[in-house]
Amino acid sequence: MNTQVTALLSALPPAAGWAVHVWRLRSRLNTARRDPLTGLWTRDGFTRRAAALLKDPRSVVVLANVDRFKQINDTHGHAAGDALLKATADRLAQHVGRTGVAGRLGGDEFAAVLIDEHGTAGDLLTVLHSILARPADGQDPAVCTTVSLGWARAADFPADDLPGLLRRADEAMYAAKQARAGLRRAGLGWLFATVTGRRAGRTNARTDRPVVGVAA
Repeated sequence: MNTQVTALLSALPPAAGWAVHVWRLRSRLNTARRDPLTGLWTRDGFTRRAAALLKDPRSVVVLANVDRFKQINDTHGHAAGDALLKATADRLAQHVGRTGVAGRLGGDEFAAVLIDEHGTAGDLLTVLHSILARPADGQDPAVCTTVSLGWARAADFPADDLPGLLRRADEAMYAAKQARAGLRRAGLGWLFATVTGRRAGRTNARTDRPVVGVAA
């Protein structure tokens, strides 16, 4: 056996050990980026994957907020609230599919980026809204609510990055929550955000009126 072969064989165990170590580190990192309750990506994990998807001009950013969630927690208990959050997350992830990404940003707020392959995002989100409004499986039918959705198509705002698109979707979602309407323009989202002080501390409110669909 020549020297090169001997050196190669002696290097295999350390190399294999290092590969296993790297794999374990990546696995732990991915686990840390998963929300323990819902299994969705946390804000950090979602942001990394969403930013990559936004390179596709067909991408759509969605923001979802569970209506009357605090009331459900107070009336039916935190176990019922957790079940509702998990059901919402499962349905959102299934609807987004493997080509998109869904995450839990915190509390009762979820976000997703999906690829609108056929230009039917409005119809898809209308269907999603009806799905999210169903009671959680095996739960008291009285424990139900709706989920307000706001969305923005990346191609409509080419200068916006993910935070910018999430802000637009947030304004649209808040308009949907306030008006309890089906589809509206984002101008109302901007108006509600400004007048009611949506998310205290926001400054430099937008003065344009982009067209953004809202399902609620």
